[in-house]
Amino acid sequence: MISTQYVSQISLKRTAVESFEQYPFNLPAVRSLDQLTLHPKVTFLVGENGSGKSTLLEAIAVSLGFNPEGGTKNFHFGTRSSHSVLHDFISVAKGIRRPKDGFFFRAESFFNVATEIENLDRESGGPPVINSYGGLSLHEQSHGESFLALMMNRFGGHGIYILDEPEAALSPQRQLSVLSRLHDLINTDSQFIIATHSPILMAYPDAWIYSCSATGLSRVDYHDTEHYTIMRDFLTNPDRMLEILLNR
Repeated sequence: MISTQYVSQISLKRTAVESFEQYPFNLPAVRSLDQLTLHPKVTFLVGENGSGKSTLLEAIAVSLGFNPEGGTKNFHFGTRSSHSVLHDFISVAKGIRRPKDGFFFRAESFFNVATEIENLDRESGGPPVINSYGGLSLHEQSHGESFLALMMNRFGGHGIYILDEPEAALSPQRQLSVLSRLHDLINTDSQFIIATHSPILMAYPDAWIYSCSATGLSRVDYHDTEHYTIMRDFLTNPDRMLEILLNR
């Protein structure tokens, strides 16, 4: 059956891998990867730092034609070549429809994307690129404000959006704003693949959540994620948790 979603599955070309003891194939999210089926609306990758979720997300983005440091498919700058070779070892199953829009956001290099936008506007004789991002320099806003400007202005719907830790500079209130905007974009035929630590964002209804653990990738229910259970336990009884943590 031919899929109508933009990206339906990610597969690792395991026979092409020489050694699963070398980076990035030794990462938990990669080592046991065979096929990863994606939700037509939202797929979350969650897990501890170093589990490989961001490396896998980066490989998906690069395989789809996005710049490794982030941006649209029209961005071709490179501040420092640090992306892994994983994109050469995965296959991306696409649907029959092509997205009209797309963006790869990664919190750690969004500063470089903002700089590239300013560089393009200095060189271009056409309409300023920054107009598509709200008109105000992303460098003249906080990290959180610039990301919201990106989502509210640049993300136009009918697209594939790959987000790496979008909550990094967002307050809980702003995360709720992102959740609302996420829903608006999904209702305009968009698909998201998101790596996150935020129990607020991963609460999006009907999303698929893959946990990256020492044993690899596995589908989990929202209420069974470590992020949710730790946050719930802490907020339910912070005094007890602090007693355990600080008086061990």
